[in-house]
Amino acid sequence: MSTTKAARTRLTPAERSTQIQDAALAIAREEGLSALTLRAVARRAGVASGLITHYEPSIDELVARTFTAITAAELTELRALVHDLPSPTARLRVLIRALLAEARDDVTLAWVESSALGRRNPALATAVREQMNEWMHFISELVTAGIADQSFASTEPVDTAWQLIGMIDGLNAQALLRRTDAELFVTQMARASEAILGAKRGSLG
Repeated sequence: MSTTKAARTRLTPAERSTQIQDAALAIAREEGLSALTLRAVARRAGVASGLITHYEPSIDELVARTFTAITAAELTELRALVHDLPSPTARLRVLIRALLAEARDDVTLAWVESSALGRRNPALATAVREQMNEWMHFISELVTAGIADQSFASTEPVDTAWQLIGMIDGLNAQALLRRTDAELFVTQMARASEAILGAKRGSLG
């Protein structure tokens, strides 16, 4: 009597690396960056922990890359979402609503946890600063365009961008911790943004 063993699929190094990164991304989206451990990634990928160590000798680097993958994907998506809208006011109005949507809780969790984890993970701290700067450039571009067409009275696009980002991050973090829908804060965020930008009342609501 003979037995036949199922053939194992041998992945190339590039394919194995992608498999590990995909597993890390899935864990982070579902459970947060703090859940990323060698054992957790190995379990999700269905491989031995030793194999993870071979491809990812630094869990800190993996956490940092995973954070960047999550946050950069969101920024790319939102840039595309507002790109073709007819005015800076319309773009910012849609952006505010999109950023406060409950469907983005996984991204909010990545940002919230990164602030704490980054204190002991230099690679993550660098990734957070890089992504924050990318967001600042994106928002300041919208503000600059609004100043140019006289929709906004602000004269400091960069400072204004940081203020808007801080408010959005704060509201999302509060909603996440209080288990409420951040979209409930859209009206308040719109009014506060109008005041900061010097925009017409109701233009962002």
